[in-house]
Amino acid sequence: MKISSIKSHVLRYELDKELGYSQQYYKHRTAHLVEIETDEGITGWGECFGPGNIALANKYIVEKVIQPLIIGEDPINKEYIWHKVYNLLRDSGQKGMPIQALSGIDIALWDILAKKAKMPLYQLLGGKTNSKIPVYGYGMMLQKKSVEELCELFKQEASQIKEKNYKAMKMKVGLGPKEDLKLVSAVREAIGDDFKLMVDANHAYNKNDAFYVGRGLDEMEIYWFEEPVAPEDYDGYKELKVKLKTNIAGGEAEFTKYGWNQLIKNNCIDIAQPEVCGLGGITEYLKVSALAQSNFIPIVNHVWGSALSVAVNLHLLTSLPDIPGGLFSTKSMLEFDTTEKNIFITDLAEEKFSILDQVKDKDGFASPLENIGIGINPKKDFIKEYEYNG
Repeated sequence: MKISSIKSHVLRYELDKELGYSQQYYKHRTAHLVEIETDEGITGWGECFGPGNIALANKYIVEKVIQPLIIGEDPINKEYIWHKVYNLLRDSGQKGMPIQALSGIDIALWDILAKKAKMPLYQLLGGKTNSKIPVYGYGMMLQKKSVEELCELFKQEASQIKEKNYKAMKMKVGLGPKEDLKLVSAVREAIGDDFKLMVDANHAYNKNDAFYVGRGLDEMEIYWFEEPVAPEDYDGYKELKVKLKTNIAGGEAEFTKYGWNQLIKNNCIDIAQPEVCGLGGITEYLKVSALAQSNFIPIVNHVWGSALSVAVNLHLLTSLPDIPGGLFSTKSMLEFDTTEKNIFITDLAEEKFSILDQVKDKDGFASPLENIGIGINPKKDFIKEYEYNG
């Protein structure tokens, strides 16, 4: 079997209202899919992390930089292909967009292998260690409103997430230390003290501001404080991890086993959040997962993107063993977008695949489809309707 073509599809549509996080506000949703065809008629699908125009840059890397390096290769040789591409791009891209582009390609190669083997992806990843995965909802995005208005909006949204059976929830912060603690306090008041709440700063703070916020989070029994400082600030991460009670989570902006080795070796995180669509794909995710497991660091994957990304992560979490293991082990969770309807999640797949329905029907849990491969295939007409070329 040989790779015959690689196509890159950037999808985009306009939101009804502008949403934001600590770094920017945005009015469009983006997803970046990779389609790999073979001479045996098997097509694999992958996804690249990267919003907005970053997706367009990654599209160019996929089609014009990486495709010429691997066209004609046997797609089953995933490890060889990964290192061939990485070694030839190493001088220009050990992190960032080249690795995001490689991630989508690698995921598509795993989809091809699983389809060739006529197995669900999780079986190739080690089999089923969990029959169902608890799901947490992330929402409460920033908007251009006063803190008082946002507090009321966040309280309403938090109550709705809780009522929909999610096992935990995550909110955004980034307005400023004092304002952010007001937001978190409002959400905690709305959902009660016994519901698991996580706070995501998207590296909004310097170390001193992160300590100010972190001490406030300690008092509110927050489960984790995500990306409190810049991803390059290993020393800041380490100091926060050592001195705060709240778990420090991070890693969505870290790349490959090499970057993750530094993050873990520097004692930066209590909870690892690998982004499979960004760090180098499934081939590299398995190595990062092994690093985290060997250091007894719980893994809760970062999930962003379309239904394809969600489906891939369900397979990864289904095959992920409990660390350290036990009769009443804490399970990893699936991150799921609960903001306004995301059609790249609800309407993309040919197959029936609804996390919303599973959460409702299974009391907050979800499972991967038992179809071969990743389990879902994007609708060609849907891609044609929302494809964006800049």
